[in-house]
Order: sequence, then C-alpha cells, then structure tokens
Amino acid sequence: MTAPDSTELDPEDAKLITLARSARGRTGAPEGAAVRDTDGRTYLAASVGLPSLTLSALQAAVAAAVSSGVEGLEAAAVVSAGDAVESDGLAAVRDLTPSAPVHLAGPDGTLRLSL
Repeated sequence: MTAPDSTELDPEDAKLITLARSARGRTGAPEGAAVRDTDGRTYLAASVGLPSLTLSALQAAVAAAVSSGVEGLEAAAVVSAGDAVESDGLAAVRDLTPSAPVHLAGPDGTLRLSL
C-alpha cells in the first residue's frame, strides 16, 4: 500500500477518479469505478445491486472492459465511502494485469490509498 499523495498521482489516473466519481454520482450508487486499458480507452461503472445480479463498481468496470476485448489494464480507480477496495474487484484487476495500480478515493475525490 502506498501513502496517499495526490500531487504524485499521474494525471491520467486522476482522470480515472473523476470518471469514477461521475459514475457514482449519476446513479447514486455506493461506489463508482473506472479502468483504463493498455490502449488508453476507459470504462466506467457503478455498483450493481439487483435481485439476480450483484457487482461492485470495480467488477462491473472490469467486466465492461473485458467484454470489449481488453486484455490488459494500465490503472483503475474506485470512489467509495469505504476504507478499502473490495477484494473481488481487486482480484478482477489483478487477473488482467497484476501490476496495474488501483486507487481508492473518497466521495469528494480525495485519494485515500493506492495499491
């Protein structure tokens, strides 16, 4: 885990946090997430809570990327009131690219941690 320091966050990763905030805000979901693939395309999602389907925002964003043919990720960001990135979403990112940084920010966009 890396100590949060928004001044050291790559500008492209900061954009992921902005996109994740917008996904969360648009739906009023508990979480929003965004991922960037190795071609620079981004995919964003909010958490899904249906009777027949439950996905974290990060799982949903990774699923959107994979369903578009992505084979690797450069980075991911989650915006949540929680204090940790949920393990299944983190595992999905690591399945594609073990070294991709995953950033967690609060609802206001303040970076809390980078994994």
